Amino acid sequence: MCALATGSDGGGSIRIPSSFCGVYGIKPTQGRVPRYSGATAPVLPNFTSQSGPMARTVRDADLLLHVMAGYDPRDPTCLRETPPDFLAAVDRDIRGLRLAWSADFGYAVVDLEVASTTAEAARQFEELGCSVEESGLALESHFDIWWTLTTTGLHVSNGHLLESHQDQLTWYILDGLRHGAKVTGADYAKALGRIDPLKARFADLFETYDLLLSPTMPVTAMPVGHYPRDIGDTEAEPYYFRFLPFTYPINLIGHPAASIPCGFSSDGLPIGLHLIGRRGDEATVIAASAAFERARPWIQHRPTVA
Repeated sequence: MCALATGSDGGGSIRIPSSFCGVYGIKPTQGRVPRYSGATAPVLPNFTSQSGPMARTVRDADLLLHVMAGYDPRDPTCLRETPPDFLAAVDRDIRGLRLAWSADFGYAVVDLEVASTTAEAARQFEELGCSVEESGLALESHFDIWWTLTTTGLHVSNGHLLESHQDQLTWYILDGLRHGAKVTGADYAKALGRIDPLKARFADLFETYDLLLSPTMPVTAMPVGHYPRDIGDTEAEPYYFRFLPFTYPINLIGHPAASIPCGFSSDGLPIGLHLIGRRGDEATVIAASAAFERARPWIQHRPTVA
């Protein structure tokens, strides 16, 4: 409904709406887009959140990313290096790229239509001159790490609202603030300590492959407030977070990742393909996204708006 939009992806909030709405969105490498907002308060520690663009085409999104990215000395967490030429990457030849495919990261429960549509989309890259292989990636859920870090940051920033404005907060924010209030220093330290082994798993994979492909979301969009409760078999995650097993791990490792429209379910809802790159290598994610878009354009699809 608009040409360009931004999201602040702390666990998937660029890639989730992109997948559910049938648009393109890219979460850059952690630190690529500065987080300084102009507010007088200092930038609070945030290990997972990264802003980025959403648009109806890859080129439009990368034009906005070109404007957003770059070093800002007011944000001590942002990258100092000059960003890649995102727009040049749109026209780059991707023949010869080595791509890995994972249908479930080793633990996700995925809707059958989503699984088949994204697997077929991954095979499209073979026709574009790339090799596509099963990744063999077998992770366990790291949700508890992400939830600990995210809700602690939320409580540090906004915990005072529990006292002053509790009646004005949504149930979702209340749940996060209350969880963050209970996190101990030991809990936080343990969560931080488990990130490096996860980064190492992905670093090992990216020694062999240029990109990792997966579904973006395990389901298509659900009616507002009706979160799917049968998507996982663990009680570790709140039921309203069980539909993002592919997105939050990439926030924990800080790599760039995009969601690109790749098809529709039988009831006409969009399905997204997840493209994950090496840390700092948005250019390859963009090049592959643009090549896929040229092979399977989606700009002609428009939703019915009542």
